Amino acid sequence: MAASKKIVNEVPQLTPPAYWDDACKHLVKKDRVMRRLIPDLGDVALAQRGDAFTTLARSIVGQQVSVASAQRVWDQFAALPRSMTPRNVLKLKVDDMRAAGLSARKVDYLVDLALHFDSGRLHVKQWDAMDDEAIVAELVAIRGIGRWTADMFLIFHLARPNVLPLDDATLIQGISQHYFSGDPVSRSDAREVAEAWKPWCSVASWYIWRSLAPLPVDY
Repeated sequence: MAASKKIVNEVPQLTPPAYWDDACKHLVKKDRVMRRLIPDLGDVALAQRGDAFTTLARSIVGQQVSVASAQRVWDQFAALPRSMTPRNVLKLKVDDMRAAGLSARKVDYLVDLALHFDSGRLHVKQWDAMDDEAIVAELVAIRGIGRWTADMFLIFHLARPNVLPLDDATLIQGISQHYFSGDPVSRSDAREVAEAWKPWCSVASWYIWRSLAPLPVDY
């Protein structure tokens, strides 16, 4: 997965989504790989973290850099405003943001993100009632946010249950390994596998990721 996804040292202590147990029961019943993975991986689950603005800002900071570098720059950037809010980020000086380790492009992206939140162009309070694609359309209109980031946001922040992130290389790798004996996998192949996962593609994707990592993934 991209650099903004990090491995945590402890299993998250937050409550998993309410649907998690039902999703696992469905997947174990319907899919031969999940029937093995879910019991083998034990009592772990996705946990939501952070507010929307902070989650998306971290995803921008983490693009195209190592996890360690992303954390270092984030710590330096997060120390600049009194609190991590869109309005406070808009008050920051570009020179200070650059001094924190951000590229000129990422500064532009973070400013655009803050403007989208501060101006009300994002219907944050309505997201719970909006479908996935409507939220994706709002997010990808922000500079620096593409489909992969939008899908990760749907899964890890909004806990949407049926997201299939086909732009995620680790998911495709896992599907290749578990379902095709390591042979190359197309998007069409991945969609065919995921038919058995519906309506819990997010959960199945999480277990595929977890099967390839020694510790739970967090975003």
